[in-house]
Amino acid sequence: MLESLLTVIQPVNLMWIVIGSVVGAIIGALPGLTATMGVALFIPLTFAMEPASGLILLAAVYAAASFGGNITAILIKTPGTPDSFFMVMDGYPMTLKGEGRKAMSVTTITATIGGVVGALTLLFLAPPLASLAIKFGPAQTFLTSMLGITIIIGLSKGAMLKGMLSACLGFLLATVGMDSVAANLRFTGGVLELYEGIPMIPCVIGLFCCAQVFSLAASRKKQIAIPNDAVAGKTGLTLKEFFQHLWITIESSIIGTIVGIIPAAGSMVACGLSYSEARRQSKNPDLFGDGAPDGLAAVSAANNAVVGGSLVPLLTLGIPGNGTAAVFLGGLLIHGMVPGPDLFSQHAEATYSLLFGLIACQFVILVIGLFGAGLFSKVTSIPNSVLVPLIAVFTVLGSFAIRGMLFDVFLMILFGAIGYYAERSRISMAPFVLAFILGPIVEKQFRRAMMLMASGDTGIFTNPLSLFLLALNILCLLTPFINEIKDRMAKKKEA
Repeated sequence: MLESLLTVIQPVNLMWIVIGSVVGAIIGALPGLTATMGVALFIPLTFAMEPASGLILLAAVYAAASFGGNITAILIKTPGTPDSFFMVMDGYPMTLKGEGRKAMSVTTITATIGGVVGALTLLFLAPPLASLAIKFGPAQTFLTSMLGITIIIGLSKGAMLKGMLSACLGFLLATVGMDSVAANLRFTGGVLELYEGIPMIPCVIGLFCCAQVFSLAASRKKQIAIPNDAVAGKTGLTLKEFFQHLWITIESSIIGTIVGIIPAAGSMVACGLSYSEARRQSKNPDLFGDGAPDGLAAVSAANNAVVGGSLVPLLTLGIPGNGTAAVFLGGLLIHGMVPGPDLFSQHAEATYSLLFGLIACQFVILVIGLFGAGLFSKVTSIPNSVLVPLIAVFTVLGSFAIRGMLFDVFLMILFGAIGYYAERSRISMAPFVLAFILGPIVEKQFRRAMMLMASGDTGIFTNPLSLFLLALNILCLLTPFINEIKDRMAKKKEA
């Protein structure tokens, strides 16, 4: 480990950490250019590099791209990556209130803490945590993914039925395409481009980025209405405020790491669970969705903690925790490093260099976020006559780049119109996106669990772990309704 640490602090590797972090942050901030795409683009560049240097570069790109989407999500309501759409919920309202610099500081500091927690977990606890992940069969994975779905009710503050309607529409559209279990085509209408289902990137870019383009164009304002002091101050976050958010940051980092370890769960589930838990513990839960720093801190920490967690099963078992980790696996294999127990013995120096590099890049992200906040925030002063076409160009490019199909661009515009009119009707699109992304996972794992039950494994839903997860689902499902009923009864008594 000491040799690996010395390898990381070599000038050439520090250079790759800085380059990977800066480029990764830019990739994450551009709509449609995800962390997965960033890692995939950089893998060919590592062919001629030393294994340690190549893996350090990929780790930096992965971590920084996961953070980069927060920047545009907070400042101009345009999430750079699908995972950063949660940042819009409280980050953008904070910017509108004149707290854009504070929002940038909150997301940067908490994302750094989350990334460090995930990386340290990967460094010291990888083997035992990976063995725990093996115990998650189809039933447990289904119930874990459902946790991400049940919290969507709580995200639709004051409009539970609209939230449920949004989620049901997301579930419905998630069924379009090839049935992953029976391999049958469903609801494609004979359209070849839909055989693999409705692509996620054009959907998310349309609902948030393209919808924001329509909203800015319809507002006829010269620029985004941000107060002049929105980016004032050096950090925007006092030491007292930092300690106020510290507990929820650490708690969300742990949640993000654990969820990241579970294959197929990913950032959406981690951010959803962390946000729900932060709101449950908050003394002012009504502020969530209207600019609550605790909500932003929770999702930022969880999102970056997933990076380290997703690499735990990858390095120890060869099981990617999410899509980006699956691409990362290619980077390991091209250097002759096969995941498993031998990775930490036969390739110990390169492996531990990767882990230390992942920790080091978190501090580069901290510098980028804090000292670049003023520069990033100036985007809010760009005239809409420039900003709207600029965002529109990146939404088109981001939608087209994934599959190279013009069909995806038209699909993005369609979802942009849906998102625009949904916002005007005060229908939250967060439940839709969460259900749309997690829907295929929920369906596949549930059907696999049913097949196991039919083959004789009748205790798949009655073991202690499944019962615990089921209880959590029921609690998350009923709590918002109970709270809303209590609020209505209290208002009637006051009247």
